[in-house]
Amino acid sequence: MKTFFTSLLIAVSIVFSATAFAAMPQAGDPAPTFVGKDQNGNDFKLNDLIGKKIVLLYFYPKDFTGGCTKEACGFRDRVADLQKNNVQVVGVSFDTQDSHQKFIAKYNLNFPLLADPNGIIGNIYGVQMQGRNLDNRVSFLIGLDGKIVHVTNSGNPEVHFAEMRAAIASLKAS
Repeated sequence: MKTFFTSLLIAVSIVFSATAFAAMPQAGDPAPTFVGKDQNGNDFKLNDLIGKKIVLLYFYPKDFTGGCTKEACGFRDRVADLQKNNVQVVGVSFDTQDSHQKFIAKYNLNFPLLADPNGIIGNIYGVQMQGRNLDNRVSFLIGLDGKIVHVTNSGNPEVHFAEMRAAIASLKAS
């Protein structure tokens, strides 16, 4: 009986460790696809954008915090230029749909925010959690072919803006 429980515990540990966190995809890797819920409870399917839009998928720690507000407003202010380059911005955090609705309303955000309170999308992308928040900000630029073009992993929103601008420019040049 003891052997059975030991074997069961080992099996559960292996399954949990294999599914707890995926490795963070890197440039050249296929973007992991997912279905999530936006701030209004509508399904968001990454596959619906692949081949139609370049996707700037960014993960951020929490609505209404200083750096996250700066980052969201920075993308908001750049959306017109990004749209000229066929780029769709999509934010993801562990906040709820209700929190996202309030965040969008307060700061007039003009792109969808996906609610990931259970960390499912974050886990697919290998972004780490500390408690219920991300440890860092991570942005992925996904090309029309569905592959990751660039990854920015920095706490500084300005780094995200600069690196994503350069990565988008490199797509236009090629």
